[in-house]
Amino acid sequence: MLHLTCGDLAGNSVRALLARLEPEVQVRVLRDDLAVGPLNDVDRAPCAARVAFWEQVWPAEVAPRPAFADELAADAVWRTELAEQAAAVTVWHGDSASEQLLLARVAATLQGSRCELHEVACGTGDSRADRRKAVSLHSPEALAALYSPQAVPASRQAELAAVWHEQCASSHDIRRWCEGTFQGEDYRLIDAALVAASPDEFAPLARTMAEVMGHCDGFFATDFFLYWRARELAAAGHLEIQGDPAAGYRDLQVRRVLR
Repeated sequence: MLHLTCGDLAGNSVRALLARLEPEVQVRVLRDDLAVGPLNDVDRAPCAARVAFWEQVWPAEVAPRPAFADELAADAVWRTELAEQAAAVTVWHGDSASEQLLLARVAATLQGSRCELHEVACGTGDSRADRRKAVSLHSPEALAALYSPQAVPASRQAELAAVWHEQCASSHDIRRWCEGTFQGEDYRLIDAALVAASPDEFAPLARTMAEVMGHCDGFFATDFFLYWRARELAAAGHLEIQGDPAAGYRDLQVRRVLR
C-alpha cells in the first residue's frame, strides 16, 4: 500500500510510525500547498501558472530554491500514473485545507480505477485556528492511536472528486476549509489581516505574521506565503518593511503606512 501525506513534517511522522508497524509500505510526501494559488493547471504538466505562482512567493534571498517547474510537473505526471502504481492508496489528513484538497485530488485521480482509496482521519472536524489538528501536529502516540485506515466508499469518492474538479475550475486565490466545505476568496482578507496586525511604529515582521497565523481560520497560512503578501503590500504602499532581507524575514521590521 502507498501512503500519502501533505508536507514533510507529516511525512516524517507517518514514516516513523509505519517503520515500526508496516516497514514494507511506501510513504510519499506531496509538498504543494494546495490551499493557496491557482489550481487550473496543477494536474497538467508543465503547470505553468502553478509554477509562476510559487516562483513569485518564494523569497529571492532564500537558497536553495526549489525546482518548482520540475517538481510540480513530476507531481502532475505521477497523478496520471498513480492508479497503475499501487493496488491501494491511503491518504492521511487532518483539518488543514491542503490535506483535505490532497484527499479530494487523489479521489479524483483514482475515480473509476481498480486502485482502492483509504484514509486516516486525524482532524477534529473543526478548522478554526484554536481547534484544528493537522497530521503533523499529533504526537507519535496520538498518531499510533489514530492509525486505522478506512476505505472511502465509492459515493464519497465521487463527491470528493467533484469537489476537486470544482476547485480547479475556480479562480480563487485562497481556499479555506470550513465546516466540511471549501470557501474561496482572493487575497483581500489575508492582506487586511496583515495590515491590521502591523503596528504604527516599526516592530518585528515575524511578530505580525505570527499574529495573523494564530487567528487564520480555515487554512494554515505559512510563513513564506505571509512574507510574500507583506512584500506585495509594501510594494503597494500599505506597509513599510525595514532591514536587510538577506538575513531572512525574522530580522525585518514592519509598520503600517498611515494615510
